[in-house]
Amino acid sequence: MGEYLQFVSIDTWTMIFTLINFLVLFLLLKKFLFKPINNVLEKRADEIENTYKTVEKTKIEAEDLKTEYEERLKSAKEEADGIIKSAVINAQRRSDDIVNEASEKAQYIVEKSQKQIELDKKNAVNEAQSDIALLAVDIAEKIIGKKLDSKEDEQLVSDIIDRI
Repeated sequence: MGEYLQFVSIDTWTMIFTLINFLVLFLLLKKFLFKPINNVLEKRADEIENTYKTVEKTKIEAEDLKTEYEERLKSAKEEADGIIKSAVINAQRRSDDIVNEASEKAQYIVEKSQKQIELDKKNAVNEAQSDIALLAVDIAEKIIGKKLDSKEDEQLVSDIIDRI
């Protein structure tokens, strides 16, 4: 067993040098590896945090824009409905005005036509009376056999017209 103790023995100087090597290695790794890695990790964490803040801010802005868009859309629909209602009312008024105007013109034309018919009827009656009177005078002249003067013509015509 003595042979094996030589391999298992603890050497203090080796342990001290190993400990010093370990401390130096630890300090070098801390300075050149851990600090830069920690800095990179902190920067990355800050970027992620800023990204989350930006996303949240953008989300809030998008919701505000959506709300504003919906309000504008609602307002536009109400305005369009108002314009349509106004156009319908104006069209109805215009239609009523056109119908009233056409009715008035038709009534005017009917009244004018009736007056013209009455006038034509009176003229036809007067013309017929005049023709009948002339015919009666001619007949009376042939029956009497002499030419009547204008006073007698008028008297005879008025008598015939009164009888008719």
